[in-house]
Amino acid sequence: MKEAHIMDRTNNNADAAKQTDVLIIGAGLAGLSTALALPTSLSITILSKAALEVCSSHYAQGGIAASLDKNDSVSDHIADTLIAGAGLCETDNTASILSAGQQAVQWLCEQGVPFTQIPQEHKQQEHRTKPLTELQTADLHLTKEGGHGCRRVAHADDATGRHIMEALIIKAQSAANITVLPYHEALSLLNESKGNQCQGALVFDHFNQRKLTFHSHAVVLASGGLGQLFKRASAPNVCVGDGVMMAWQAGCRLANLEFIQFHPTGLACGDSSFLISEALRGEGGRLYCPQTGKRFMLDVDTRAELAPRDIVARAIAEQINHNGLGYVHLDVSHLPAEFLREHFPQIYKTLLELGIDITKQPIPVAPTAHYSCGGVVTDANGLTDVQGLYAAGEVAYTGLHGANRLASNSLLECVVVGRNIATDLPRYLAAMEKLETTLPNSHLSQSIRDIWTPPTLRDSQLITLPSSIEYESDTNIHVNMNADITEITAKLKALMTSHMGITRNAEQLEQALLQIRQWQQQLNYCNSNKLAIDKKDNATTLNELPYFQLARQLQLAILIIQSAYQRYESRGGHYRKDYPNLTTTPRTSVIEPLLEKPKKQNLCCDKSVKKIQSQFSLANQDDALAGIC
Repeated sequence: MKEAHIMDRTNNNADAAKQTDVLIIGAGLAGLSTALALPTSLSITILSKAALEVCSSHYAQGGIAASLDKNDSVSDHIADTLIAGAGLCETDNTASILSAGQQAVQWLCEQGVPFTQIPQEHKQQEHRTKPLTELQTADLHLTKEGGHGCRRVAHADDATGRHIMEALIIKAQSAANITVLPYHEALSLLNESKGNQCQGALVFDHFNQRKLTFHSHAVVLASGGLGQLFKRASAPNVCVGDGVMMAWQAGCRLANLEFIQFHPTGLACGDSSFLISEALRGEGGRLYCPQTGKRFMLDVDTRAELAPRDIVARAIAEQINHNGLGYVHLDVSHLPAEFLREHFPQIYKTLLELGIDITKQPIPVAPTAHYSCGGVVTDANGLTDVQGLYAAGEVAYTGLHGANRLASNSLLECVVVGRNIATDLPRYLAAMEKLETTLPNSHLSQSIRDIWTPPTLRDSQLITLPSSIEYESDTNIHVNMNADITEITAKLKALMTSHMGITRNAEQLEQALLQIRQWQQQLNYCNSNKLAIDKKDNATTLNELPYFQLARQLQLAILIIQSAYQRYESRGGHYRKDYPNLTTTPRTSVIEPLLEKPKKQNLCCDKSVKKIQSQFSLANQDDALAGIC
């Protein structure tokens, strides 16, 4: 693996052109799994927006879920996933991905991931575990997490993500065909207009402060989630949903953006983003009210602390609303101290440094934004709506997670879909090469569509977007450089947390839409595409990049809020206080590509609603605000 760290300020006002067979945007588990599984005959470039360790995969604690135990089965894993997903899982993709679980974990073993093994008491201590090169899935210690009916989660102590990422990076370093470029931020995807074919990306090189144009035969989007739109989030600061927006602007559908999973037990200590692994509850951790000492989950769900995450997070949030403390207690002090120190060394050490000894004291916890269950619509092989563009990981929507992700299914999805992409992509390249040598350009577009099958969705509902200035064609935009982007960013996080958090209602969502519209006006543009960043010199791009990034986050926030506003039910991670019940038919929320013309709105006659709509066209269902019309 080659990494670029050399400063090169030559030709600073010209976009340098780069060529690679496969461009992978994102250096987390999905991106590295794809790269390592692709044929070594292909040149591969991986872009990382920051340092390699700054990704959600690195911080994953609990583990990777797969049916590995002799008493477990894939069908049971599928059943637990469907229950957690609350009717919105794409069943075919779910079955396909989970059926590949054992092979995925075995592949990780072969890459040298130091999974925790089952102690073999009959052997001497120094020979208790097998060498990593000989590790088999049957050797792995399994833990249990919320929503799982049995022990199913393979782990490496309590820092599984870090151990996996370190092993894959080491493995990639010997791959001469892989180049990793840290601090290279993708800005937009390059589409061949006639065939709607993705052929690379426009990139900003933060090392040399210049734009680069990467041309490739295929692109894999593995850019992560959008947790940093919220005030309390487990994701690192690079996770702002830019991959979702790039794909949408390039012609991809988005699905189920309203389903933001909040991890029930983030450490409630200042501005900490540290998670308290679900595995602690899997091993017997209990949740208590700090004031009364009552174990409240017993009254909420028969599964108590091991109910799916949406249920536990809402229960904790309700407790916090009543106690006013900002946290509840997670207690594991009744478990053997040696067991806790051995199985949860990172959590034990981190909290001990903060003055909390988990072997003796309870842990203050509160929900934190953790995972986006929606994203770019893809199939189980990572194909999107745009030819040549694949997507995997949190940026993608395969339908595996439905309305609420089952714990530790995300790492599995990264590996399985990444490896599936690595299988399909050479087929696509070979077919494209054959077409280009045998067909004239006039027939190429139709033939490309014949070798690329876009993903399909069952039972869906289209989200209607505002037909406001976001969709006008004017590109002569002058950025308001006096706008305080630091202040707006902080306020956006607070707004999303308070109005688009664990629970929400129509009034909150309307207020949020209006406020975001005002921030867009402060910036003097609403559509980040209008910045035309590809047409500006490097100096101007560098100056305007923070505004471009914020504008894209504001756009994405609108898409998320509109999706929540137009789902008139409560399901999984989406809870509407004004619509607390399930609808009869579960439907996937779908946002058409930006390239599609937005549908006309339904308008409400109430003056107060019209006042909001005069500034920001809200989409409404006929009976949504019937009480005030």
